Amino acid sequence: LAQIDRVGKAQGVEIVPVEITAGASLDAAFPAMVGKKVGAVIVQPSLPLTHAAQLALRDRIPAVSPNGPFAGAGGLMSYSNAAGEGSRLAARFIDKILKGAKPADLPVEQPLRLELVVNLKTAKALGLSLPADFVLRADEALE
Repeated sequence: LAQIDRVGKAQGVEIVPVEITAGASLDAAFPAMVGKKVGAVIVQPSLPLTHAAQLALRDRIPAVSPNGPFAGAGGLMSYSNAAGEGSRLAARFIDKILKGAKPADLPVEQPLRLELVVNLKTAKALGLSLPADFVLRADEALE
């Protein structure tokens, strides 16, 4: 959240955190965001993706997530590790640990490949016109 807030401030965008503590509060969070005139939402991977995507679409709030399947569930877009990237990293760590490495001594590794998926059907339903060069840069554009 601190990183998101820092980038938001640098871009002149106010970040309004909304804490979700239970399934019922997710249903209440979206109408509350509409009341605050929130322009977009980042849906965290721990939330029920399909339900969050449906609520965002219902309330006409563009929603993105760092969870790959989110765009396929109806969210506007997702930007996350490419499929299998987490498994590849996990396998490397498991191999090193089984060969005697101490987990605390292993370096933090970033994924090598990230994937941008854009849901064009959701963009159209929200009345958004995405720039053609942005859509062309996406790894996948869902119709």
